[in-house]
Amino acid sequence: MTQIDDRAGEPAAADQPEDLEVRVARELLEQAKAQGVSLVGPDGLLAGVTKTVLQAALDAEMAGHLGYEKGERPPFPMGNHRNGTSPKTVLTEVGAIPLEVPRDRAGKFDPQIVPKHVRRVEGFDEAIVSLYAKGLTTGEIRAHLGEIYGVEVSKDLISRVTDRVADELAAWQSRPLDRIYPVMLIDAIFVKIRDGQVANRPIYVVVGVNCAGERDVLGLWAGTGGEGAKAWMATLAELRNRGVEDVCIVACDGLKGLPEAIGEIWPQATVQACVVHLVRASLRYASRKYWSQLAKDLRQIYTAPTEVAAEQRFAEFEDTWGQQYPAIIRLWRSSWEQFTPFLAFPPEIRRVVYTTNAIESLNSRFRQGTRRRGHFPNEQAALKVLYLVIRTPIKNRANVTGATPGWKAALNALTMYYGDRITLN
Repeated sequence: MTQIDDRAGEPAAADQPEDLEVRVARELLEQAKAQGVSLVGPDGLLAGVTKTVLQAALDAEMAGHLGYEKGERPPFPMGNHRNGTSPKTVLTEVGAIPLEVPRDRAGKFDPQIVPKHVRRVEGFDEAIVSLYAKGLTTGEIRAHLGEIYGVEVSKDLISRVTDRVADELAAWQSRPLDRIYPVMLIDAIFVKIRDGQVANRPIYVVVGVNCAGERDVLGLWAGTGGEGAKAWMATLAELRNRGVEDVCIVACDGLKGLPEAIGEIWPQATVQACVVHLVRASLRYASRKYWSQLAKDLRQIYTAPTEVAAEQRFAEFEDTWGQQYPAIIRLWRSSWEQFTPFLAFPPEIRRVVYTTNAIESLNSRFRQGTRRRGHFPNEQAALKVLYLVIRTPIKNRANVTGATPGWKAALNALTMYYGDRITLN
């Protein structure tokens, strides 16, 4: 039925779900202020509302099970009927909620909202996983739940909840992939892992951009820090076995043995040194007060229209900075062979290859998720946390998964450059 707005004399649109949620939240907040109570916590208003909703749901399920409402006369006096209640406390996102679970005489009532033997309703485990992904340790999560929700949970419970992610991680790591990825980006983050003794270990991240312009993390692999072509061959072969038959451009950070392995797995792939990493590595050799000017001068090189123009600009850069920072010159000369393919691409493709804001944002969240822990007991624990970071995107923030800006222009340029290797189906 159409609602009529008496003030305007015209039909008013029905509440959208978002509008209804905002209105209810505002009413709850106003009620909490009026009653002088907290929204959260064991005695908070949300706990009372949650208890009312869950209890009403249980009673409604029992009514549906028996065929008559509570307080009504049973239609079949000799049939199954209510048989009192049993007390039960469940953990929710707003705290511990005491309930009275109705029983039936035949013992056949099987509630779905709060199932038998379940002490945590849906959403509570996700709250634990979300806190874990944000970098909180098991002890910190336990303290947080106790402080905010008034819930005492054991470290063992938190560990069991987060350990369930391992099976999900294994399925994610072996899922089928697209046949072709026009662009693939390979990056690494170092974390401390205790394997006999605590050591910095690289975790390699592979991001693919498919023909529809969608970015996705294809996998995570823990390295030993001493990788060569053989070790990388196994990693890339795994991607090929999962369905990746061809890659047009692979951008990477000069990882030892990687270019050779790429050539063996995908012979037609163009290996491109990651420009962002190359610039960052250059700045490590320089005093911070020169970073701005160095970055400006290096930009003249990687935005050059052709390789000849880039060589001329690099010669000018060497005249200016070579005596003061010879290590930067040596770095660029050693990376020049992997850097120059980038110069043959039109601007549309260049932007996709060297624009790594999403990856940098992911690395920032990786560091947030690992920094507070100090070190991990094993590589599986580290991979689990990083996977949770990937699985939990942040609203209104750059995330590594999602659509690639300006992809249509890049796709047209890629199709002209790589021909029928780019397929849209």
